[in-house]
Amino acid sequence: MPRIALYTLLVCVLSLAAAVVSFVQGSWLGIVWVLLAGLSSNMTWYYVKRARAAERDRAALQDGPVTG
Repeated sequence: MPRIALYTLLVCVLSLAAAVVSFVQGSWLGIVWVLLAGLSSNMTWYYVKRARAAERDRAALQDGPVTG
């Protein structure tokens, strides 16, 4: 997993924890934390998929062109 994906996953987990704390304290600011968690979750999936696609492309280039 790429390092940037790990960072965005960490932001996602921390923002979820902050949202829980905010809602427990009765603050509506937790909504902002939930939105940040959603954004960072999407970023994590994007970077993971991008790394997998790059890995597949590298493997395809090493195998050589397909002739048929």
